[in-house]
Formats: sequence, C-alpha cells, structure tokens
Amino acid sequence: MNIVGIIPARMASNRFPSKPLAQILGMPMIGHVYNRSKMCDAMSEVYLATCDEEIAEYMRSINGKVVMTSITHERASDRTAEAMLKIEEMTGETIDIVVMIQGDEPMVTPAMVVKSLVSLKEPSVNVVNLMTKIDTVDEFEDPNEPKVVVDRNSDAIYFSREPIPSRKMGILNVPMYKQVCIIPFRRDYLLRFNQLPETDLEHIESIDMNRIIEHGDKIRMVRIDEKVYSIDTEADLKKVENLMRNDPLVDDYLTVSA
Repeated sequence: MNIVGIIPARMASNRFPSKPLAQILGMPMIGHVYNRSKMCDAMSEVYLATCDEEIAEYMRSINGKVVMTSITHERASDRTAEAMLKIEEMTGETIDIVVMIQGDEPMVTPAMVVKSLVSLKEPSVNVVNLMTKIDTVDEFEDPNEPKVVVDRNSDAIYFSREPIPSRKMGILNVPMYKQVCIIPFRRDYLLRFNQLPETDLEHIESIDMNRIIEHGDKIRMVRIDEKVYSIDTEADLKKVENLMRNDPLVDDYLTVSA
C-alpha cells in the first residue's frame, strides 16, 4: 500500500502570519514538522505542499521534497489534494492513503502517524482524526483549540471551537478532547470530500471536518495519550518551544540537519 504524507503550509495565516518559518529551537517550525514526519516508516515519502516561494526555498535548503500548489486554496485539504495528484503524475504511482499533517503541528511523532493509520484497516473507514485529552479548563475554553465529541464507536459527532460538551448544566467532569491535525484520508475519499458543497456549520466553527458530518459521512477519531500542542499564536510558539527542549526526537534530526 502506498501511503504518502503531505504537509500543507502557507505564509498567509490569519491568526499568525508567516508562522511556518517561525523559529523553534533555531529551526523553522515547518522543518520540525517535516523532519519528524520523515521518521515514520509507515509512509513511503513526505512532501511539503505550498504556494509560497519562501517556504519552498527553505525546504529545498534541507533537501525536502516540495510541491508547488495554487495560491487560491483556502483549505488545507484542497492544497493536499492538488499536491497528491501532482505527486502521482510525477512518480507514476497511485497513492492509496494520504496523511495530511498540518504544518502547525511541530510535536508530531512517528507513533502518532502510525496510530492514525490503524483504523483504516477497516474498509468502512475513509478518514481518521487524532484526538487527545484536554487537561485544563483554560485550554477547553480556548477558541483556538478545536474540540470534538464522539459517539460510542469513536466516530465524531461534532467539532467546535466552543467548549463541548457543555459544563454549564452543573456537570463539571465532562469528557474534554481536542482535535490533533494528523488526518489520513483514503485517496478517493479526499477527492470526494473536496467536491462536497461547503456547509453552514463548517463555516460557523471554521472547522472543515464538520462538512463530512453534515453530509452524513463518518470520521473515525483515534485517541492518543501524547500531550501535543498546535501553534496558532506567539504564546503557543513559546509554550511549544519550552516543551520541545526535552523532546528526545529533537536531538536526532537537529544533529542530522546540522
């Protein structure tokens, strides 16, 4: 099975412009995402998909594989799909599963990618998201963190930037989980997803996974125990940098890249 990782990234982030090149321990964030993703043997290759020459130039400087994509994409999945088709054309090989690894997830680990792929052994599962437990009310109420609630089969019921499920009815010990944006798609389902009409709840929450739910399809959620943080603000950057100082993976690829 041909499993390929694609990291979509662009400079024009609404909340944190130019964040792919923001420095973490002396390396641009996108370099951490790429190097850590490359450690996963479950993927045959990892590519960076971007419309920005600044990002592409950096990736070439570390011998990373880059696919240039359209500047018009608003959604990471659209950029990923364009890159996937270009990779197939370049290599002459059909991709079976594409793992979309968001460029603001610098704490991604090979084990997380492997866990995200396990559920795709079930023929009925077309897309998977990771989720991890939220430990603090402050993070639960942070609108930059997409929260998710699941059913008894661990399929997503709803994603929101609001704290869900509610604690306002007096039950304080509610299940608090956030989305972690390592998202494997079956190839044809990614193309189908991007052809689905955008939906109201997708726009209201600014979470495109809600499109899948609104159209009646399923998203399998896989819980991980790792405590990871995406980067949406300068404060997030400082927090993640402090956490990564003691990350054993960092020394491996920073030494290799030096």
